[in-house]
Amino acid sequence: MVHSAAARPRTLTAPDGTVFRDLNGNGVMEPYENPCLPVAERVTDLLGRMTLEEKAGLLFHTMIAINSDGSLVEPEPGAPDDDPMRASTTTMVTGKLMSHFNLFGAAAPRRMAEWNNRLQDLAATTRLGIPVTISTDPRHGFVDNPAASAHTEGFSLWPEPPGLAAIDDEELVRRHADIVRREYLAVGIRVALHPMADLATEPRWARVMGTFGSDAHVAARMIGAYIRGLQGETLGPSSVAAMTKHFPGAGPQLNGDDAHFPYGREQVYPGGNFDYHLIPFEAAFAAGTSQIMPYYAMPVGTPYEEVGFGFNKGVITGLLREKYGFDGIVCTDWGLVTDAQIFGAPFPARAWGVEHLDRLTRVERILDAGADQLGGEAAPELVVELVRSGRVTAERIDVSVARLLREKFLLGLFDDPYVDPDAAEQICGSDEFAAAGLAAQSRSITIVKDRPSGSSAPLLPLAAGLRIHVQGVDREIAGRYATVVDSPAEADVALIRIATPYDQRTEGFESFFRAGRLAFTDEELRSLLEIAAAVPTVFDIFLDRPAVIPEIARRAAALVADYGASDAALLDVLFGRTRAEGRLPFELARSMDAVAAGREDVPNDSGDPLFPYGHGLDVEPHTP
Repeated sequence: MVHSAAARPRTLTAPDGTVFRDLNGNGVMEPYENPCLPVAERVTDLLGRMTLEEKAGLLFHTMIAINSDGSLVEPEPGAPDDDPMRASTTTMVTGKLMSHFNLFGAAAPRRMAEWNNRLQDLAATTRLGIPVTISTDPRHGFVDNPAASAHTEGFSLWPEPPGLAAIDDEELVRRHADIVRREYLAVGIRVALHPMADLATEPRWARVMGTFGSDAHVAARMIGAYIRGLQGETLGPSSVAAMTKHFPGAGPQLNGDDAHFPYGREQVYPGGNFDYHLIPFEAAFAAGTSQIMPYYAMPVGTPYEEVGFGFNKGVITGLLREKYGFDGIVCTDWGLVTDAQIFGAPFPARAWGVEHLDRLTRVERILDAGADQLGGEAAPELVVELVRSGRVTAERIDVSVARLLREKFLLGLFDDPYVDPDAAEQICGSDEFAAAGLAAQSRSITIVKDRPSGSSAPLLPLAAGLRIHVQGVDREIAGRYATVVDSPAEADVALIRIATPYDQRTEGFESFFRAGRLAFTDEELRSLLEIAAAVPTVFDIFLDRPAVIPEIARRAAALVADYGASDAALLDVLFGRTRAEGRLPFELARSMDAVAAGREDVPNDSGDPLFPYGHGLDVEPHTP
């Protein structure tokens, strides 16, 4: 189904000369349609007009898919409608009366902009014409994980957050987030399901790549700068709202297992370091973050109830609302209520600590805890039943609906939710933005070692024109810097790009999470070390988690780390065209035993690291 511009509300002029969008189609400027009134008055007016069903729809924020041609997803008649990533857009918007959606998948920027406009046209056909708010996980990095980030062609490409922390430049982070804001705005995305204010205190955790490293104070500065880049000093029509996550800090996962899965439901604090993980969130509050997402996990061994943070009244109401005075939107992480099938595998609801409760009671617990929205759920009928049965009051629902409407008004969605596809095509991935991302990729690279064994001279920067053997590098790109040869025996130097090892998990959703071991097996090391023995070898390792690499460090002629960098960004550094500025945003432990002995909530806790937090060497680029 493709909705045309004819579905858009008429723009009329009131007797006092005010131009307004006639959202309910009655030809009269109602207070909620009046762009000149204070937001509080518009919220109060609209709230008074809404039915319980319309209010309930507002409390759900689920996934929505996009077709590659920018059309709305509408399954064939009779197709199952229980997969939210293939669900009928019309059913969710005009049937369930939902108006907050997390965009799953991607299309070219022009097509994304066209899709936004079609979706807003569809929303305009509802009784009150409440516009849709579109959100997204990060789209500007190298990692593509349906649960965490979506690498998107057509947007500028940047290092992942640990790389930004490695540079430790607040103004760069603010500028990066401002570019993210401008590209999101161009296609209609108005809520960022980021930044992550979590800390990389547990090296095995699969979500380390979303953090700004292990140091709370560095992360706090990065978080504050990032939110200011997205939102500006105050939330307004040119802002993208930040949903900072995962309160109160998702890093200290027991044994590094992720709370998306039952075996990772426990969050532990053997070092008594609960408050340390709040420091980045305090910076988020100071920067004015519009939204907060609690994590899935349940705290163990703390004064708080041992239930998932989304159900945890002591954490959401007591800590977040009362201690910190946060009055913005609280949206749960995705899928706390309903069991699902994702990528062909069972995916139970993340109702940790309350698994025994039915769906209705889980929703009741979430609302009682103080959350405003249920992420990844599409069941407004449960809220309707709770209110009509007297288990939840209408006044409680109105508190959350008012918060959600307020943000839509502040973002300007009621006055103009549409975007220009031509502008989206020009803005997203522009030469200026692409160059800024490439420069940041190079700057973030960390020179970990630069001295071949037995040599007194550094290897870097490499000389132009030498013969190079590459693995994990595009030969054509490498050929712009040196003569590429087929074997180590022919080469002056070898360049090998590798990534932090991990344990391959089972099927479905779980297979996207790189977790478990951080060390290479003997079999994996064998061929790498044979090359290093045959020719001076530069190893570049993608540190999506803090790898354990003593053997590689010992045999490498040079060792560098990246956190998301293209071949060109890396080669610019290695051949002295650009300066690498990165410093390790977390320590690299000497062994897996040291990792296992570390306390999950304490940063850089391996005792005797191979490379400490903040380590990095300077290499002077070639003089032009």
